[in-house]
Amino acid sequence: MEILGQIPMAIHQTKKGSMETNTSVKVRLSLMMFLQFFIWGGFFVTMGSYLLEAFRDTDGINSLIGQAYATHNWAALFAPLFVGLIADRYMNAERVNAICHLLGAGLLWYAASITDPGTFVWVMFGYFMLYMPTLALVNAIAFANIGNADKEFPVIRVWGTIGWILAGFVVAQTVLGFVGIPLLGSLTGVENAQITNIPLKMCALVSLIYGIYSFTLPAAPPQSKGKAFSLREALGLDAIGLMKERNFGIFALCSFLISIPLAFYYARTNDFVAAMAFGDTSASFMAIGQMSEVIFMLFMPFFLLRLGVKWMLLIGMLAWTLRYFVFATFPESAAMLVFGIALHGVCYDFFFVTGQLYVDRKAPKDIRASAQGLFALLTYGAGMLIGNYILGWWGDRIALDGSTQVGWMDGAFSFWGMPALIALAIAGLFFFTFWEQKEIDAEVAEAA
Repeated sequence: MEILGQIPMAIHQTKKGSMETNTSVKVRLSLMMFLQFFIWGGFFVTMGSYLLEAFRDTDGINSLIGQAYATHNWAALFAPLFVGLIADRYMNAERVNAICHLLGAGLLWYAASITDPGTFVWVMFGYFMLYMPTLALVNAIAFANIGNADKEFPVIRVWGTIGWILAGFVVAQTVLGFVGIPLLGSLTGVENAQITNIPLKMCALVSLIYGIYSFTLPAAPPQSKGKAFSLREALGLDAIGLMKERNFGIFALCSFLISIPLAFYYARTNDFVAAMAFGDTSASFMAIGQMSEVIFMLFMPFFLLRLGVKWMLLIGMLAWTLRYFVFATFPESAAMLVFGIALHGVCYDFFFVTGQLYVDRKAPKDIRASAQGLFALLTYGAGMLIGNYILGWWGDRIALDGSTQVGWMDGAFSFWGMPALIALAIAGLFFFTFWEQKEIDAEVAEAA
């Protein structure tokens, strides 16, 4: 998943003094981020592969995978309400975080034993209703306890990326096939853990440990205690008025639309590359996407100054088109599959991070938080939600057999061709309708 995306948003929304945070607090917060994203990366990437194996004889298996991945998008729609009602007003963020992960541990462990596909989907929805709010909570905990947000938060937040990457290596039991990490194999005796319920159980145990640890985190008291709750503000609806401005309206529409093909990548790439090239090491190769994300993040200011907002956003959209085109036309080439995964840094950083910076600069100060909430609602919520249902329907429509190499060879062109065409059409719409504003480009580049 795009796990550095909240960095620019969080930095610009929260400005602290220049006092440095002591090393002990930094280490504790860094460990918090590491565990937070180790859990997500540990089971989410390989969940589709597990479902293909666990429910291989189920009719409509592709729709089932789409529904399972859509649970986190449904939860993303409701998460702002949860955070706004409890963590912002009634209870310290670290305690809410602890409770969410302790309860989540139980649901993940239970999910590992489920044999009915419908029950699995509902349990995962319950889990993500607990997990998705914690993405905002960990940022709140960090900002409440650091002195210089601009300087210190990225260093702390990058440990989440490291956690996600390491989770992929642990599940695959190797680092890109070069260095073995036989931890799960030695504990369970299973060579290919990613098609079993072991990642779910592993993440359940880590979630239990993390939940207990969260009670020891530095305090993050409620910031809106006594303030009336606003559903409109929680959902980012205060920012809807920004869409009256032509460019912002086009940007918002294209952000929503481009998130539809994005869902195809998260739900089906791991079982695709596993079947075509990497087998039980595929989760390790999927981590290349997050490595690419970190690298391109470092060069964001350079590209923004030279390309501007419009071309950054457009290149991000075209990178989606290229990635799906590569998957569709070169499914048998391991090198091209790695290239497609590595494009993730461009796909995400150039569009989503640039988009968050653009929103931050376009929105007036008093509604910046709402504007970012609206951006998240349109993308991670509504856009990817629709995308997950479409990919499930499309997979069943073309009778995709994602559990075998032969099945993917027969279905790769049709399956990946659809999101490629959707992304290309959206890029064309954006190119011809969005007009660049030099003053906004300069502000966004400076912010990055």
